[in-house]
Amino acid sequence: MKSLALIACLILAFLVAQGWAESIDSSPTPPIPVYSYKIVKTYPHDQGAFTEGLVYEDGFIFEGTGLSGESSLRKVDLESGKILAKKKIADKLFGEGIAVYKDRIIQLTYLSRLGFVYDKNSFKVLRKFSYATEGWGLTYDGKDLILSDGTEKLYFLDPESLKVKRSMEVRDNKGAVKGLNELEFIKGEIYANIYPTDTIAIINPETGKISGWIELKGLLDPSLPCDPRCSLNGIAYDAKNDRLFVTGKYYPKIFEIKLVPVENR
Repeated sequence: MKSLALIACLILAFLVAQGWAESIDSSPTPPIPVYSYKIVKTYPHDQGAFTEGLVYEDGFIFEGTGLSGESSLRKVDLESGKILAKKKIADKLFGEGIAVYKDRIIQLTYLSRLGFVYDKNSFKVLRKFSYATEGWGLTYDGKDLILSDGTEKLYFLDPESLKVKRSMEVRDNKGAVKGLNELEFIKGEIYANIYPTDTIAIINPETGKISGWIELKGLLDPSLPCDPRCSLNGIAYDAKNDRLFVTGKYYPKIFEIKLVPVENR
């Protein structure tokens, strides 16, 4: 047995010397950057909205809300918080994440495995579609729709056929990251609320690796009254003006924030 082990070692050493194998990299895994935040501005938000999806476009917020009997799709004026258009969905359905694709809005539902495609201007239902998992968050990366189902997986869908093209597992230095919820695609990366925490993950869309953590603890003033079910959920981005917005279920405000590097972990 010792002779076999010696032969194996000699073979490995030969391969390394010939460039046919690489030596083992024993360097430690670099820490993942962590960010805090600075509040730039606040905007009014319907405190009765159980926010599940949030998208910014041309001064308006498109918002998907949840809970059976209360779920809706909305168009909201950012500055005033006024609801400009609202479409309620069937009482038996629990609305979830939304994404804007061209002149359409796509909305998921929680357990029904049923999605809706709306005309962006009239909110008229253009079609329905199904998917094989729960529906949580949704965003569009300029090529594919990206769907979360509350696990560690993300699914990439063709925006026309709405069929899954590929899936990916999200991981950090410790393993799989579960609870992926509301999504937003920002500067080439996926931002995901981690339910039910005050943390947002920044995800590499090619590898699924976490490239950053955003800690938003204390964002909502604890002195403000809030439903016990309120929790951080809702990310929107104004690409033209580089503005990042976040809110939550039953939050009274939408927060425009700037990220501030604080530490590594």
